[in-house]
Amino acid sequence: MRHVQLVMGPAGCGKSTYCHTMHEHGLATKRNFRIVNLDPAAEDFKYPVSIDVRDLIGLDDVMEELDYGPNGGLVYAFEYLNENLEWLNDQLGEGDDDYFIFDCPGQIELYSHVPVMKSIVQALQRWGFMVCGVYVLDSQFIADAGKFMSGCLACLSAMVQLEIPHVNVLTKMDLVRKKSSFMERFYQPDPDELVAELNEESNPSLYRLNAAMASLLEDYSLVGFLPLNMYDSESVTLVLSHIDHAIQYGEDVEPTDPDEQEAGALPLDDLMGNDD
Repeated sequence: MRHVQLVMGPAGCGKSTYCHTMHEHGLATKRNFRIVNLDPAAEDFKYPVSIDVRDLIGLDDVMEELDYGPNGGLVYAFEYLNENLEWLNDQLGEGDDDYFIFDCPGQIELYSHVPVMKSIVQALQRWGFMVCGVYVLDSQFIADAGKFMSGCLACLSAMVQLEIPHVNVLTKMDLVRKKSSFMERFYQPDPDELVAELNEESNPSLYRLNAAMASLLEDYSLVGFLPLNMYDSESVTLVLSHIDHAIQYGEDVEPTDPDEQEAGALPLDDLMGNDD
């Protein structure tokens, strides 16, 4: 069985750092993660790139030849990729146990109203891949109720649009200085609490809008987060175990050496500790 993590999220939220962290974790646990750069505008990488979309089309070339801006050029590049999906299929090869991690661009329209990413997901599924969306959100979003609400809605939009198993991750947790009891309320957001905080910061004319946005989260009841501290191996293991479970990784593999098996999922309470 073949597997794919599709790593998404706003620009600057830590997608490439996440891919690097998973690659390093794979080396330590003897798992082979192959990283795919799906961003035509990417330049520098901390991880080895197995497949690079820039070998097919680059954003600079699109902008120069067609006189497009960055966002228009990116959408065009993905439309071009969709017209040439056989190139991607050839690059992925035909291995039986391949595990790819796709480092995707940060433009939100690719995961909301433009169907190009959904077409890529459907192609991967036709080729026999189990696909999991990994939506990463910068933990600094929790500092402001409005930013956190927008992040939650962006996660929900991608989940509804792509229709694949999803794991949402709060990155850069090593930078957070709040106690675990404060942080836990963001892992399973309470819409009523979000509305109350938004109303404290909003003009009364926006109260109904705040309530409507919160009702979307409540009606779907899909958005929750896992914390990721890239310097904590237990935190990385926790996130990876949830993703593996979502795409049924390992269910068709016979274990050979217990010492080489990846550590199992850890309870969130154990990970975060018992401090108040």
